[in-house]
Amino acid sequence: MSSVTLTVNGATLTADVAPRVHLADFLRGHCLLTGTHLGCEHGVCGACTLLIDGQPARSCIAFAAACAGKDIRTIEGLEDDPVMVRLRAAFTAEHALQCGYCTPGMLVTARDIVLRLPDADEARIRLELAGNLCRCTGYGGIVRAIRSVLADPPERASPLARPVPVSSFATATVEDVPAAAQAMPADAPELALSMRVAALPEAVWQALQDPRLVAECVPGAQLISVEGNRIEGALATSFGPIQARFIGAATVGYEADRRGWLRGEGRDSGSGTRMSGEARFAVRADGAGSLVDLAISYALRGPLAQFSRGALVRAFAAEIVDTVGRNLAARLSGRAVAPVKTLGMFGLVWRVVLRWFGR
Repeated sequence: MSSVTLTVNGATLTADVAPRVHLADFLRGHCLLTGTHLGCEHGVCGACTLLIDGQPARSCIAFAAACAGKDIRTIEGLEDDPVMVRLRAAFTAEHALQCGYCTPGMLVTARDIVLRLPDADEARIRLELAGNLCRCTGYGGIVRAIRSVLADPPERASPLARPVPVSSFATATVEDVPAAAQAMPADAPELALSMRVAALPEAVWQALQDPRLVAECVPGAQLISVEGNRIEGALATSFGPIQARFIGAATVGYEADRRGWLRGEGRDSGSGTRMSGEARFAVRADGAGSLVDLAISYALRGPLAQFSRGALVRAFAAEIVDTVGRNLAARLSGRAVAPVKTLGMFGLVWRVVLRWFGR
């Protein structure tokens, strides 16, 4: 093992690396930057293409230890690059991807073409793309996308100096979220749920105004700070080998008639996935206990958005709400609640299956 210091997406990183670990494995395994894909691992297919000192390179045939002192920029680090923004829109408009496996490397090469060859015709574009293999599209949409960007070139200045977090385990900083969170999109998915709590409405309403108490009842939640109506915190989740830690902030408000709202946004720095949500809640009597009616809208953007399908989210949310209700009732009755540091999705899946069989 040798200690290597390099710059990844604008952030300086020092790590112990075995001599024969290639850069792609280092970025995926150590930095959790999984946008760099591995295909042939012989430098042929181009799926692992990224920027080393500003130049496209194959990360599967570059040793991480040999990149000491170099500037590495992965697809995640090009999120706000103006050329890449235009290329992503063009790829979407021209249907330039199908399975998407080659797309990160293809986009890095396409960006290089736009910046280096502003007068490239179709033949030259195809020649430049010869090192990036695509088994789905036939290249037609990819070529059209690049030509459309060349025909109307974007601003070439690139904000590559902005650091991008490289690991959810190495960066535990709160993301900047506006004090007044943005309104949710009109097409955001919505959930309507009720949380049953074995306690009187007055006690439940008072408890909901204590963010620290509520955070202790939510599996995987960690409260970082509370300042007025602004809350900063984290939520750790896992789905088998897939782990995420969303760090962010929210604003909360309490209204008359035991009603309130919460709006916030968080980001998992490992996958780059962003999550935003808005919840309205109301407490009402239910026999000797209480019901907390919840209306939740949410948006998930990024690699983990594949888990945001309606039926799946509804089943998970129902189990989480049920757990929070039980924990809250236990706390209000004076019983301790064992903290759960990570929200394990496999456990939720198992409970959903058992509930389904029970019905």
